[in-house]
Amino acid sequence: MKKIEAVIKPFKLDEVREALSEIGVNGLTVTEVKGFGRQKGHTELYRGAEYEVDFLPKVKIELVVPDSLLETAMDAVIRSARTGKIGDGKIFVTSIQQVVRIRTGETGEAAI
Repeated sequence: MKKIEAVIKPFKLDEVREALSEIGVNGLTVTEVKGFGRQKGHTELYRGAEYEVDFLPKVKIELVVPDSLLETAMDAVIRSARTGKIGDGKIFVTSIQQVVRIRTGETGEAAI
């Protein structure tokens, strides 16, 4: 099993969720986060004063998938989150050793 963590632009969340649903991903966790990468933030004008915004709003999506679904899930996220502009985000993949569904006690892929 693999855990996919994707940091994307907030307005792309619905598209990514729909793309993952179409390939059979049943559950995911979404967190509102702030950060920056190569774009290094930007400057804004507020009431006549210019100020720098270092951290940009992003959305972090976390999901666990069987190894057989990893590439398909990554492709779905990439295809649906891409705008072609700087700040589209990143995907991180890590291995998951064990999963337990608390309610039923199911373990492994049955608990995903």
